[in-house]
Amino acid sequence: MHIEYEEFDTVEDVFMYMASAAPPMKNTMPVNSYKGYVMSFIPLSGSNGDTYLMIYAKGNLEPGIYEFDVSSKSFKKVDSIERADKIYFVSLTPKRNTIADAAIEKL
Repeated sequence: MHIEYEEFDTVEDVFMYMASAAPPMKNTMPVNSYKGYVMSFIPLSGSNGDTYLMIYAKGNLEPGIYEFDVSSKSFKKVDSIERADKIYFVSLTPKRNTIADAAIEKL
């Protein structure tokens, strides 16, 4: 497995990157809060490849839904996905993530 990295200073910067890289009609994206990092993995190769881009910042998020406002570059935890003009992130804290473990070990 090969991992490329893109590090950001803040979780807001990670959300900004993810919001700009997402297809226009997709307004809900998963992120992991794992071992002191908020991260997302983007596959860089086809379905049979093993190259990923890890987008991350140091930090933690509680599991749940976060509403992100691109114009103010701010987020808040919410109970549900309600607005089509906002981007939402679902934060998960896996018990174990082997891709993240391998990536963090190489940082």
